[in-house]
Amino acid sequence: MDCIRHVIACRRQCNPFFIFSFLILNLLTGCSDFFHPVDSTPAPTEYTYNYWLLQRTYLFEDELPLLDENGSSVNDLYAALSDPYTRYVPPAKSEDTKTHINTSIVPGDVGMEYVAFPQSEHPLVIYRVYAESPAGRAGIPRYGNILNINGVEIVGDRAKATYDSVLAYNRNLSIMVAYQGDTATYNITKEDVYAPTVFIDTLNDIEVITITSFKLNTVDRDSGTLGELRTYLNATRNTTAPRLIDLRNNPGGHVKHCTAMADLFIAKGILSTRSWRGLASDGSPTYNTASEMAEQGDAGEGKKFVALVNRNSASCAEIFAAALQEGAKIPIAGDTTYGKGIGQSTWNTMDGGLAIITNLEFLTPKGKSYHKKGVVPDYYCKSPSITCGLEAIQKYYGKKTSKTAIPDYPSRLLLRTRNIFEGGAFIDGEKENL
Repeated sequence: MDCIRHVIACRRQCNPFFIFSFLILNLLTGCSDFFHPVDSTPAPTEYTYNYWLLQRTYLFEDELPLLDENGSSVNDLYAALSDPYTRYVPPAKSEDTKTHINTSIVPGDVGMEYVAFPQSEHPLVIYRVYAESPAGRAGIPRYGNILNINGVEIVGDRAKATYDSVLAYNRNLSIMVAYQGDTATYNITKEDVYAPTVFIDTLNDIEVITITSFKLNTVDRDSGTLGELRTYLNATRNTTAPRLIDLRNNPGGHVKHCTAMADLFIAKGILSTRSWRGLASDGSPTYNTASEMAEQGDAGEGKKFVALVNRNSASCAEIFAAALQEGAKIPIAGDTTYGKGIGQSTWNTMDGGLAIITNLEFLTPKGKSYHKKGVVPDYYCKSPSITCGLEAIQKYYGKKTSKTAIPDYPSRLLLRTRNIFEGGAFIDGEKENL
């Protein structure tokens, strides 16, 4: 019975590979104190654990014979697979990667985004200022023009590089900004900033809700992106005017957030369906299918919206967009999305690394696959600009908007560019699969 007690004590601290191996070996020896099978068996290594995990969870099983059971390089193990999203993060970088996946934190920052207008003498214009940040507390104005930083002029073709360099290598900053004919200098100190992921603007009398990603922890430290959107919708529960949801360049994030956020707009029915390879409690592979169901009573239900997407709207953003399109009959405007209908589970490894493994596939509420196809918009635009979204609102809801030029800064160069690998459709494998 001592070995059983050891397994019970170890259950919450040891990895599944160790428990599975320990149980099998002890069952074969009758769990006898006269035998010491663990001592005579090679201890699991970082390589053997990752090999074991891939064999039991990786979605594309036809590639598993390519893996070398007796290899030594974990990087080579993952490189043998074709899926670019399945990857190994070494221990030295694992915590930073988990922070990036789970939070919107920007280490050592002032809390501003800018756009560049190359033809201007001072090209950098402040696009956003985060309220809960050094820039926000200092009162730096949105749409102000950056003239210099720490006495260094921000001019010419190298304006962006100059600004980024001074920002990177100095903790205390003095930023001169011109705004509406006045010039002011703001003295601020960098800190770790939790960026918002939901932004509200009004353009041509239309409210535009921009969702940049789906994170567990953002400026809303308790409820993340879901909390930000829910707070806005609850505050505007009585709004009847049509609104635009901007998902352009949104690379995705956490599955439980994009489905829960879709639920804010959908009264009943399926939000999304996923199938996946996972692990049973004994370490054996399992095959599962589940559908997320909507619950009635949220502030976005039955209201007028159009969602705007482009080819860089991916993964979790596609789960969200497809749910709105099929579950809430919300029109989609723009261009066909990226087409990433697969997702990844994350696993802590024996040596403190992080295994990110594609083991999920997603379907729309109507059971359609969009992997390598994308979500097709109802209102197609060759150039999916804000104007495209406003035209769709006029078509579907009869809300006329002016033809005057409106700022569409996200189409320009932003301080923090995003790509598909920065997002995804993530699930914590150790919580969801065991």
